[in-house]
Amino acid sequence: MTDKSPLFEFKDVHVEVEGKEVVKGVSLKIFAGEIHAIMGPNGSGKSSLSNALMGHPMYSITKGEAYIKGESILEMESDERSRAGMFLAFQYPLAIPGVSVANFLRAALKSHRGEDADMSDFRSLLKKEMAELSIDPAFATRYLNDGFSGGEKKRIEILQMSILNPSVALLDETDSGLDIDALKTVSAGINRYHDDSKGILLVTHYQRLLNYIKPDHVHVMSDGKFIKSGGPELALKLEDEGYDWIVNQTTVGA
Repeated sequence: MTDKSPLFEFKDVHVEVEGKEVVKGVSLKIFAGEIHAIMGPNGSGKSSLSNALMGHPMYSITKGEAYIKGESILEMESDERSRAGMFLAFQYPLAIPGVSVANFLRAALKSHRGEDADMSDFRSLLKKEMAELSIDPAFATRYLNDGFSGGEKKRIEILQMSILNPSVALLDETDSGLDIDALKTVSAGINRYHDDSKGILLVTHYQRLLNYIKPDHVHVMSDGKFIKSGGPELALKLEDEGYDWIVNQTTVGA
């Protein structure tokens, strides 16, 4: 796959939050069909990176480059990045009282397809994807994430991803707050979405998500930098030994 252009890549990206640099020059290439996982201790910059790449206004990319399908995203607003093929599943999805799940998803899909898009298939598409994720059809009329449990919110995030069908999915600690049954359902939804034309960047603390979603590459992040990369076996070692061994090893070698 190295002779092909990456589906998504970023080079020497630096990110600031409220004037503090939290990501200190990271680079990555994701080719179509690949799943990459970023792991690391709390405060290492993992979520800041994914939010900045999606264009969250609180996270400023102060240096570096980022491309989807060869097109720079840095001058795009977050909605433009979404229409270009990016998707971010939040660690803590927000509630939007007054906006139903169905209306929210219909508006998002229409924005992607264009104002003159034929939306006659929306109802059947929504019903099918909700069934695949074991979401009660009654949730379609409920306000988005309002009063939802952690597991329900994460299923709705994956429902959004399934409906929009992006080229690149950034999944920020999607396993956070899930019990084992919800984890299996959400993981199955992610695996069903993924194919040889798409790329996934998973942000997670734990190996347990990677028991269900098999990464091609694992990257360890600490203090705003990638300090080690490897295959799935690296995640298993982190599960057994924690992060201190690799963080200390890197510090000593610096």
